[in-house]
Amino acid sequence: MEITDKKESDINNTQTVADSVDNNNKDAEERQARELKANLHPLKNKFVFWYTRRTPGVRTQTSYEDNIKKIVDFSTVEGFWVCYCHLARPSLLPSPTDLHLFKEGIRPLWEDSANCNGGKWIIRFKKVVSGRFWEDLVLALVGDQLDYGDNICGAVLSIRFNEDILSVWNRNASDHQAVMALRDSIKRHLKLPHSYVMEYKPHDASLRDNSSYRNTWLRG
Repeated sequence: MEITDKKESDINNTQTVADSVDNNNKDAEERQARELKANLHPLKNKFVFWYTRRTPGVRTQTSYEDNIKKIVDFSTVEGFWVCYCHLARPSLLPSPTDLHLFKEGIRPLWEDSANCNGGKWIIRFKKVVSGRFWEDLVLALVGDQLDYGDNICGAVLSIRFNEDILSVWNRNASDHQAVMALRDSIKRHLKLPHSYVMEYKPHDASLRDNSSYRNTWLRG
């Protein structure tokens, strides 16, 4: 009985996600038509920049959600550059801070319906180079340059005391082909030196150990 119920639940969840994608595609087509009419250059997806300033003490889900602040959204090339040019550079952000870039409708939370079955590729950088790699990643994401782009939810820059961490979130951690193709695409677009190691961690594992970057499952 429990197995049957779980299968039915999985089917319902899949259908819900599919319906959501269809609706988002229709909304995107209407938005792009309006922007073209206004002589703008529409992006394939509308994006939102979010900001999190972590507070000392024990992290709870409520406190984390309360600390996530929406900065700005954009849906055109022109809108992106207006937003991006006014954002503080990573080297000027305090530690610990997270800067998130996600598709509209997806919050940078493990529990979000678009993220809950997914995971993230993680790359650790020295602070002196993280800003350049973050900018390259943002441009690739906004320009829909990464493979399996529809499977990508967003990206995060985590400012920490001794290093900065970039992560790219995807929808489906169980789709091994898409996960590995995303890894290769990130390496290619960022021109990552061979000395850099990429790590992957499903969000359900993060929920279990309450950690974003410890105990990763896959290295590549």
